[in-house]
Amino acid sequence: MPDIPFGFSLPGAQPPDPSDPQQMQQFMAQLQQMFAAPGSGPVNWDLARQVAASQLSATGDPAVNMLERHQVEEALRLADLWLDPVCALPSGIRKSVAWNRNEWIYNTLDVWKKLCEPIAGRMVGAMGDLVPEEARLQLGPMQSMVATLGGALFGGQLGQAFGQLAAEVLSAGDIGLPLGPAGTAALVPSNIKAYGSGLELPEDQVRLYVALREAAHQRLFGHVPWLRAHVLSAVETYANGITVNREAIEEAMSRVDPTDPESMQAMALEGIFTPEDTPQQKAGLARLETALALVEGWVGQVVDAAAGDRLPSVVPLGEAFRRRRAAGGPAEQTFAALVGLELRPRRLREAGVLWTAVTEQRGIPGRDALWDHPDLLPTDEDFADPEAFARGRSDWDISELDNLGEGPKED
Repeated sequence: MPDIPFGFSLPGAQPPDPSDPQQMQQFMAQLQQMFAAPGSGPVNWDLARQVAASQLSATGDPAVNMLERHQVEEALRLADLWLDPVCALPSGIRKSVAWNRNEWIYNTLDVWKKLCEPIAGRMVGAMGDLVPEEARLQLGPMQSMVATLGGALFGGQLGQAFGQLAAEVLSAGDIGLPLGPAGTAALVPSNIKAYGSGLELPEDQVRLYVALREAAHQRLFGHVPWLRAHVLSAVETYANGITVNREAIEEAMSRVDPTDPESMQAMALEGIFTPEDTPQQKAGLARLETALALVEGWVGQVVDAAAGDRLPSVVPLGEAFRRRRAAGGPAEQTFAALVGLELRPRRLREAGVLWTAVTEQRGIPGRDALWDHPDLLPTDEDFADPEAFARGRSDWDISELDNLGEGPKED
């Protein structure tokens, strides 16, 4: 693995030594190569993958062995059996796999591109705007270097965030978004082992609980055709309202000297994005938080029902996962600081109470029928009185719903 251009602040990585001609020659060659082959978009994704892989190489990325693959396949098979009696949606798993950390990055990168490129595009555009108009005329084709630099900076920072996330996530659907390929249930054995050790709970029970959550996510996103687009568009809608703090970019860029690798080592993009305090942005944030909370609340409710008396550690596991999703880990916080977007369900406990109330009032079929159309789902206001929502009208007809707004959208 070659050294990382710009000497990004990876754990354990050292920037090139300006007094070492060989290191500086190598660094400048990498810099020249990067500018000679700019990416086609606002993020240098090749660099992002390289940075993430380098970070994982430094921290460790254990290979998945045959025993672990078998354990993952068996856990997901058993999880689907346990979910059958407590869920009206059938299995959504077409393929069960065990990923190492690099495989998690590789298999989720397409969705990250959709989420991150609109934000990165505004950052790169803001960097170009910092160049005075008269200077732009003089620069001519050299202006593309600004975009290339922005794409590389954002790619490097995202690579760090992905490397950190990959060392923490337990499965493909761990952060509540449909990041992996449709129908593919995936667990990350090395991370599950580390997480279970921290909880001081048996690894097999932790693995099975994670498998239950992953299998539940697959049922939901596999058999609710409009849900994937709904959740991802909620993220995109909120992201589209995020503005670039030009002063933060200008201040950061003022510290960069292309001939001084140490100045680039200190370059950081955290804090350059701020949400607009507009009604549209607030509505977008509420829609995103409600969507994430409803997905996670439903998953938690059916998983706890499925585990029941079968899994001895179900209570501490359920509580640990609720705390983990509500608070977010260090890597998730890094990603939030970088792109200005928190992928956490703030109303997770209220959503769990709401789904429990609906199950008690309408039964499992009535609960899961709410996923037939987005207009059937609880709104943000319904969280305040779950019992009233659970007792509310449940005889909507799809033809009526289509008249209320947009009907279900296919993925």
